Amino acid sequence: MDSESIKSLARAVLETEAQAILNLAKTIGASFSKACEILLACEGRIVVMGMGKSGHIGGKVAATLASTGSPAFFVHPGEASHGDMGMVTAKDVVLALSNSGETDELLTLLPLIKRINAPLVALTGNESSSLAKAADAHLFIHIEKEACPLGLAPTTSTTAALALGDALAISLLESRGFTADDFALSHPAGRLGKRLLLKVKDIMHSGDLIPKVSDSANLKEALAEMSQKGLGMTMVLNKANSVIGVFTDGDLRRVLDHGAVDIQKIPITEVMTSRFKRAHPQMLAEETLRIMQENKINSMPVVDSDEKLVGAMNIQDLLRAGVV
Repeated sequence: MDSESIKSLARAVLETEAQAILNLAKTIGASFSKACEILLACEGRIVVMGMGKSGHIGGKVAATLASTGSPAFFVHPGEASHGDMGMVTAKDVVLALSNSGETDELLTLLPLIKRINAPLVALTGNESSSLAKAADAHLFIHIEKEACPLGLAPTTSTTAALALGDALAISLLESRGFTADDFALSHPAGRLGKRLLLKVKDIMHSGDLIPKVSDSANLKEALAEMSQKGLGMTMVLNKANSVIGVFTDGDLRRVLDHGAVDIQKIPITEVMTSRFKRAHPQMLAEETLRIMQENKINSMPVVDSDEKLVGAMNIQDLLRAGVV
């Protein structure tokens, strides 16, 4: 095949699968609502099952459900017949995926599922199948054709099943009133978790690591403090320990732009920035990143509710924490 033929085939695959999902959206009705009601009423776990490619899709569906407020796990039907069925209880709901609806390994489990009285939700491409008839709620995944030119490899059918699994997960998420904070608790690691969980108090410099000088200091003393603490800034405090200004590397460049200066004679209060942005310990670190980016600054003091200095942070702290 030449390059144009390859690109044409790729477009055809994507268009076939996209159209299948659009067609599937038109079929959402009472059976989908019933499936959601069964899943929402689940007092245990949603046990997802599927063989072959349906099993791979089932694994992803289970992961999406679990991360969006619907506790779920995947059980391989073949292993279930050899002991893993012990993982399923009457409080669980079985969510079974099978394009044909006649997968032997799943049908073998039907008497056991019925015996423990666990509700069954089935996703199949055959309304007349044994699995569809046995289900308490059946979701029909009708497709016109597989994207595979041979009509053999599961392609469109698995894509449609995956999309319907996502539709279930998000419908349950909304029904449960699942929030971004809830989502963060399921995703504590990585950038996503840090964006939603990490607070300023977790990464700020505190105690002796805070760069600060009194309002009676001169520019030389402020520069020495900046150099020692290495945050590219220092806070200027009054006798009440309140921040009345900040002096940054940018402020120093502006001072030097005016020519030669006597750093021992210039009071820090004359060259500091008195109007400045500040963070609070309970703020999300991501929020401070937004403030820094919008105001084109690289550092901020951290103050409490009484405007007393409790910490300091800069863009490098956010980088090290994985927020950026």
